[in-house]
Amino acid sequence: MDVLGVTTSGKDSGRSGNPSLLFEYALKFLLVSAFLELVLYRLASRLGMHMAKLAEKSEAVRITFKTLSSLGFFLLNVTSILLFLVLFILLIQKLKPSIWSGSFDRFLLPSVSLLLVLTVVYLVFPPAMLGAVLYNTVSLGILMILMAEFWRSHHLWNQRITIGCFVLGILGWIYYQTVSTTYGLLGILDAPPLVHEISRGGEAFMVLASILVLWSYGSTSFFSKNKTQRKWAMTLLVSGGVTFLAFLYIDFFLSLYSPGLAEEARKAGQGIGWVFQMGMGYTFYLPFALYLAGFTCWAYTVIKLVMIGRLAGYGLGLMFMAGYALQLSHLTLMVVVGLILMTLDKRGTLGKLRDKIGEPVVYSPVAPVLSEIR
Repeated sequence: MDVLGVTTSGKDSGRSGNPSLLFEYALKFLLVSAFLELVLYRLASRLGMHMAKLAEKSEAVRITFKTLSSLGFFLLNVTSILLFLVLFILLIQKLKPSIWSGSFDRFLLPSVSLLLVLTVVYLVFPPAMLGAVLYNTVSLGILMILMAEFWRSHHLWNQRITIGCFVLGILGWIYYQTVSTTYGLLGILDAPPLVHEISRGGEAFMVLASILVLWSYGSTSFFSKNKTQRKWAMTLLVSGGVTFLAFLYIDFFLSLYSPGLAEEARKAGQGIGWVFQMGMGYTFYLPFALYLAGFTCWAYTVIKLVMIGRLAGYGLGLMFMAGYALQLSHLTLMVVVGLILMTLDKRGTLGKLRDKIGEPVVYSPVAPVLSEIR
């Protein structure tokens, strides 16, 4: 086994394009670490800020949130290291002709390398406004390259639409950040054109993409001959529909039951919204039921795909756990890694890719709901 963990003996001898065990386990640990960092650092620490008054009165609460924040910060560093490791392995594998190679690697490799260099430099020398604009511009170029690569390798329109909505969502945030920073750099006091509208539009596209992942990657036909699949599809449809309608009209129902209880629920919702806005960038200006539907569809699809070893499961997990507001550099790297994994998804599952080196596709494309009538 070489430095990257690529097997060089046995039946895999000579297959230099095989993914390494190091990559496989680094990716698995990265998904877990990123999830825990999201919960303990970006959300729990913000919740502690929201409950500052309670923490002042209770020493136990203060110590608990301080511990969670410290643990989350440690996981943030672990996540960043794993992101660098996974990206390094991906770049090395793409340098040589193999199933890891893409049509636009001649543009992707130097762009991602530049982004990594900027990330390391900015860790030592914190960037000013010009540095932030440069970082966002490079990130924008990488997103365009990866979306073009995805559209070239994936021909199902439901998958193209899903990734297109996600990229449009991230572009809304990049526009907001880049244009606002540029105006500040130039000393212009006026608000940039359509900056708030585009930012809100980007958030809407992100929520839409989180719902569409079920259609493009996690759906099961209601007309399948498999009774278990039909049962799960109907269960998901009924339970999801009822929950969605309940949250969509929960304020109305609570107002009918007790106006005071409805007001308390609104205040609690505002507090939760503030935590997620600070941690992930979502402002919750859309009905809360849409965010809940997006989270449910995303979580179900990611769990399903990860359990069968699909790279799309890891990619979707990293992309949406990064959130809408990419305020930290490791969140941008999570999106980049996630999109690269999405472009590689059709090359094979994470476990089988080592043994299926000669087969470009090792699974049948997922058919959308209601697309198969048997």
